[in-house]
Amino acid sequence: MKTLINSLILTLFFAPAFVWAQNTVSGMVTEDGTDIPIAGVNIIVKGTTTGTVTDFDGNFSVSVNTGETLIFSFIGYQTQELKYTGQPTLNISLTEDASLLDEVVVIGYGAVKKEDVTGAADLVTTKDFNQGPIVNAPQLIQGKVAGVSVTSSSGAPGDGQEIRIRGNSSLSLSNNPLIVLDGIPLDQGGIGGSRNPLNMVNPNDIESMTVLKDASATSIYGSRAANGVIIVTTKKGKSSDFKFNFNTLTSIGTPIEKVDVLNAEEFRQVVPTLPRADATTLGLLKNYDTDWQDEIYGNAFGQDHSFSALGAAWGVPMRASVSYTDYGGILKRDSFKRTTGSISLTPKLFDDHLKIELNARGNYTENFFANRDAISSANSYAPTEPVYDANSPYAGYSSWTEASGLKPSLAGTNPVALLYLKDDESEVRRLIMNAKLDYQLHFFEDLTATVNVGLDKSNSHGRTNTSEFMPTTDPTWDGANTKFENETTNQLFDAYLTYNNTFNEVHDLTAVAGYSYQSFEYDNYSYDSIDEANNVTYEFIDKSKNVLLSYFGRLNYDYDGRYLVTATLRADASSKLNPEDRWGYFPSVALAWNIHNESFLEDSKLNELKLRVGYGEVGNVNGLGDYLFLTRYSGSQSSANYQFGNSFYQTYRPDPINPDLRWEVGNTLNVGLDYSFLNRRISGSINAYLKETKDLIASATIDPFTNFGSRIEKNIGDMENKGIEFAINLVPVRTEDFEWSINYNIAVNDNEITNLPFDQQTGDISGGTGNQVQIHTEGEAPYSYFVFEQVYDASGKPIEGAYVDRNGDNQINDEDKYIYKNPYANILMGLNTNLNYKKWDLSVITRANLGNYAYNNIASANSYSNNIIPTTNNYLTNIHSSYLDNGFVFPTEENFRSDHFVEDASFFKIDNITLGYTIDEAIKNSSFRLYGSVQNLLTVTDYDGLDPEINGGIDNNFYPRPRTFVLGLNVSF
Repeated sequence: MKTLINSLILTLFFAPAFVWAQNTVSGMVTEDGTDIPIAGVNIIVKGTTTGTVTDFDGNFSVSVNTGETLIFSFIGYQTQELKYTGQPTLNISLTEDASLLDEVVVIGYGAVKKEDVTGAADLVTTKDFNQGPIVNAPQLIQGKVAGVSVTSSSGAPGDGQEIRIRGNSSLSLSNNPLIVLDGIPLDQGGIGGSRNPLNMVNPNDIESMTVLKDASATSIYGSRAANGVIIVTTKKGKSSDFKFNFNTLTSIGTPIEKVDVLNAEEFRQVVPTLPRADATTLGLLKNYDTDWQDEIYGNAFGQDHSFSALGAAWGVPMRASVSYTDYGGILKRDSFKRTTGSISLTPKLFDDHLKIELNARGNYTENFFANRDAISSANSYAPTEPVYDANSPYAGYSSWTEASGLKPSLAGTNPVALLYLKDDESEVRRLIMNAKLDYQLHFFEDLTATVNVGLDKSNSHGRTNTSEFMPTTDPTWDGANTKFENETTNQLFDAYLTYNNTFNEVHDLTAVAGYSYQSFEYDNYSYDSIDEANNVTYEFIDKSKNVLLSYFGRLNYDYDGRYLVTATLRADASSKLNPEDRWGYFPSVALAWNIHNESFLEDSKLNELKLRVGYGEVGNVNGLGDYLFLTRYSGSQSSANYQFGNSFYQTYRPDPINPDLRWEVGNTLNVGLDYSFLNRRISGSINAYLKETKDLIASATIDPFTNFGSRIEKNIGDMENKGIEFAINLVPVRTEDFEWSINYNIAVNDNEITNLPFDQQTGDISGGTGNQVQIHTEGEAPYSYFVFEQVYDASGKPIEGAYVDRNGDNQINDEDKYIYKNPYANILMGLNTNLNYKKWDLSVITRANLGNYAYNNIASANSYSNNIIPTTNNYLTNIHSSYLDNGFVFPTEENFRSDHFVEDASFFKIDNITLGYTIDEAIKNSSFRLYGSVQNLLTVTDYDGLDPEINGGIDNNFYPRPRTFVLGLNVSF
């Protein structure tokens, strides 16, 4: 029995078409065996584009001539045709079609029914996407797919995400998955001036997202797919009369938490108790009560509007859309504005033998980047200082300069001045377009030739202007400005042949063979006014290009719908590697058994039971610099230019080279089981995997006398990921008026470096000079914390400066540090539920991470009483309130690297709650859905910092994620 929620959503997206005919027939479409009305059924007069769809109660009315045939179709049901003979009423029942219930899954260079998928692939469609103020594509599937982690880098509007599919698999290369948009693999590099390269597509334009997780599913994309693939498919036109959709929302984001620093009263109580406090110090205490975090944070208002038209123009299916997005950040002055436009044409010619797909989307983004230095300053600036001072020479902002003559940069800068005396703006223009032609040969209809040509071009401009009134130590300071220009060009050419045939009704064979060429070009320019004033190099020009050339092939064999085999081979050549090691060959094979199609299960209640086994290899050079195997030259910095007379000249030095760099290769074994029973009211999948990455590329120390530097990128290690994923979809209740559905997924992942000839320190922190708290070492997870073991007294209070002498040599040094936890969760969970009662709908989206730890760098760097009164004794600095509990006095190298600051950051989050109400036929042939939602509603955690979900695990002046309230309206007509 088809779910009512699918019917409701399809009703919102498909509105009745205007038709003309001599007779009008009305009726109702119901589900066979239950008599439940089906909404959203397409009813077309055969041979025309005239038709309609059923309303929420299954009713329809259509104009038709006697003798014409009506076609009734709906996803998941058998299509029926009925000849009209003049009857005034037609009531019809549709029967479920098990073969159609298997959704079509887009894979590399093709698409298959979900029942025929042999690899680990998850499909998320429009009806399952997350709701709320969604800015970019990955947010749509956050918490929806087992083993996939999507973490926003900050609470800034439009900021990027860290996306991990089955954990990390590289040390220094990119761990992000490949994103494929309508057949175009997107550049994984950054775009200057852009908060997030994935902001270019309006989420309302997306029809589905397929996540390919194991090598047998991803290897057709070769080297770019080392970390998985997310295939984004946008909405396309239909052969019907035009239907329109308008979606609008307004939002308000509010700050939730603040960093726990001393307030003004606590500050005034602590300062007099400090050893260095004297009359001069006490004279610095003012009577102001300033919460600097309140001064820099505020409510963030947002709006998002989109309009789309879908139908057939002059017989050509098309879809066009425009949208405008404007979101402010809770950090004052932060803003993200985006305007998008897209058009898709999908004509068919020559009796449908030639299928053409034309896609184009343009994007214009305006960013104002609020000065994030204000965040750290707000956590340390004295709370007894005022925001404004009428006598200040710094545009009226208070500064320690007036109080003591101290140079402002030593004392820190007024956080509000940092926000308002620096402007950082950018504009990004991006065009993505492709033309795909599928020609089914007239003289050999089993063979289809495909050509896909794509272009992804962006152009960005940005500038930073710092006011001459900004407090600074430079006596000649007269303001500063920098600017940059960035242009990227991504060109794609794919050509491949697809052969498909069925022999003796039981042997189905599909073969794909093709060629791909993709180039990436970058042109960067920047300018610095301060360098120009100092007569040093003030312009920077950087141009680069890399190319990927590939051949690929895939063979799919299906015997009687029961036994499936997929074999893939891709050969990649990357210009990033030397000619001898440039080519990489990446094979995969997968087997699947559709057990439910066996005769011994004919009478069972199983809708699907499929066993899958797959193994494959993929390479990786994503994130590797260009041409590291060749000698390259870098210009000297302005401070190291060569002086000749009164002039300074830039010099050039050779960079280190490694002619032996080769592919980083990942091998993945995956065993999976897909299941569905009780009329698909229970369905899901189980996957177990083992991924081994060989020849890890990482930074290695070398003898400087044998090269042009002391460090190079080198193939030096191995890593292993293993885990289990489980997903289940339940429909506990399904009646005519009420439906309740639940989706739950859990993934367990263990990540370990299995071979590394020498340890690598990483994880830079604030506090001290050059301190790091993480390490890559053999036998441990990457980015594990490498710290001293804190000693505590009987009451559990940390004893300052006391650490465990782990090697027993009666001294505390680096030999006593040990591995303690890592920032990545061992267990990821997602729990989502949807309830639909008549015209009401409610969705709740939750997530949990277990086993992840965070280093609280805010507390570790600034919870010492000696920080309050510097030795100069003429200004004051605020500290973290953990001082009230631990009483730490002296900041030392050991304190900064204590495991006391590594905290359990496991969490449970309610990401989104949305409540909606749909009004049908308020205006003829239209539907309205009014909804409200709350995003980032609740976080439950033991972590003492601002937010337990921190990319990389080091919590240092994090831009807080807001709680957002949304009111929206969706109109279909």
